[in-house]
Amino acid sequence: MKKIPSFKLSIVGLGIALNVIGTFTAFSLKLPILLDSIGTIMVSFLLGPYYGIITGLCGSIVSGITFDIYSLYFAPVQIFVGFFSSLVYNKGLMKDNKRFLGVFVISIFSSFIGAIIAAFVFGGITSSSSSYIVAILSNMGISKVLSVFIVQFLIDYLDRFVAVSLVILVILKIPNNIKQELINN
Repeated sequence: MKKIPSFKLSIVGLGIALNVIGTFTAFSLKLPILLDSIGTIMVSFLLGPYYGIITGLCGSIVSGITFDIYSLYFAPVQIFVGFFSSLVYNKGLMKDNKRFLGVFVISIFSSFIGAIIAAFVFGGITSSSSSYIVAILSNMGISKVLSVFIVQFLIDYLDRFVAVSLVILVILKIPNNIKQELINN
């Protein structure tokens, strides 16, 4: 088994903490965005998809067992966020105006999985404040699955755009010697 360098392990730990703090903040303040993937995206950009996925899954587990049981059920969404974040970042889709497309790619796949979980496991009602919008759309005659997907995508796109923008700002401030250390290990 290959030993994970402690520097990378520290970055993953920071990412998990960012996910949990973001989730707790959004959960406590009933924000319309989730803030649960800032750490996943950061780690995926810096270390690649494997570390990003691990970060997302661990963040969901910690949040799920401490204050938001729904986070456990939505852990598969973090797999897609971690994988596609790394993919679009490495393809250069997070630079300038391409960022809108890059966030779209991350959001469309993760929203699809999140909508399936929310619609079929929870009937569209979760701890997110967006459940109110799902109820309104459903009462307007839109199918439950489509209502959940529409809301999930809009919320996820906004959430991922905020997360990616914050992460890009942070990455730009990281000294080149530290970035090189991450690449070499």
